[in-house]
Amino acid sequence: MSDIELLNNLEKEGVQITESDLNKTLLDLEIFGLVRVSWLTKDKKRIELVT
Repeated sequence: MSDIELLNNLEKEGVQITESDLNKTLLDLEIFGLVRVSWLTKDKKRIELVT
């Protein structure tokens, strides 16, 4: 899933989060080994769950 899709899905669920806060949270999750984040384009990231 892309970071844009994740933000849109969170908004649909009623979760209000800024892009900056999402990036900080994704970094924490990546440090804990729960997700993997990679760049798709200059402005778009790919987020994958680590199983």
